Amino acid sequence: MRTISVALNAHFHGETTTLATCWKAILVNGTVYGFTNHTSDIVYDGITYQADAGYTPSSISSSEALNVDNLEVMGMLDSASIAEADIHAGLWDFAEITIFQVNYADLTQGALYLRRGWLGEVKTGRTVFTAELRGLTQKLQQNVGDLYQPSCRATLGDALCKKDLTAFTFAGTVETVTSNRQFTDSGLTQADEYFDYGLITWAGGLNVGLSMEVKIYTVGSILLQLPMPYSVQVGDHFSIVAGCAKRHIQDCKEKFDNIVNFRGEPFFPGIDALYKGPD
Repeated sequence: MRTISVALNAHFHGETTTLATCWKAILVNGTVYGFTNHTSDIVYDGITYQADAGYTPSSISSSEALNVDNLEVMGMLDSASIAEADIHAGLWDFAEITIFQVNYADLTQGALYLRRGWLGEVKTGRTVFTAELRGLTQKLQQNVGDLYQPSCRATLGDALCKKDLTAFTFAGTVETVTSNRQFTDSGLTQADEYFDYGLITWAGGLNVGLSMEVKIYTVGSILLQLPMPYSVQVGDHFSIVAGCAKRHIQDCKEKFDNIVNFRGEPFFPGIDALYKGPD
């Protein structure tokens, strides 16, 4: 149930209104951003809601049923507030969003809170970003449980896999750069494909703290699945973990000696076997 002050409720029922919509974003790293569709900045509850990086929300509607109440917000990319590189870096993933309305002519009347949720898929264009805001009932739509599959369901090194990756983790330094996706390090002498599907984590440079999956590794050369959001530069330090293609024998048994924790069903009959008729 939404609550609204007597004064703000009276303002809503007046012949003319001076309303502005604001949305507050709290990133997973704790950084707080505020934006408004008003023509001037609004300072409310100690947070400045910027007007120069405004946004356009889709319609907001609610029902008494447990329907998913997602909506979208669209705004201009602004290097001072929302940089495209920050979006690609995942800094806005799963940010907590609160949307509310205030009377910008009298902020003491309080706020009417319209929606609270978390950012889902974020799309970027040349000058505009579109973010899906997922409401509280979105979690009710998530599948719970595991599916049978021939490959392993665990992530290498996690609580299901249980493999200690210390011996499979290596330090590296960028020597030459082809692009933000491809570079070399002659210090990596492992065989071709050893780091395919592995994870590289940057320990220095503009991408420090960010990670990306390796697509193709040949001795001393790395090609990432996607370009890093910030420039990769000569001298950048990183750590890289051996890759796992989640295969029963080649990876879990022969490469990592961890067959006891394999989380797939390689011998489970497939759909063709289930529907196969008599010979």
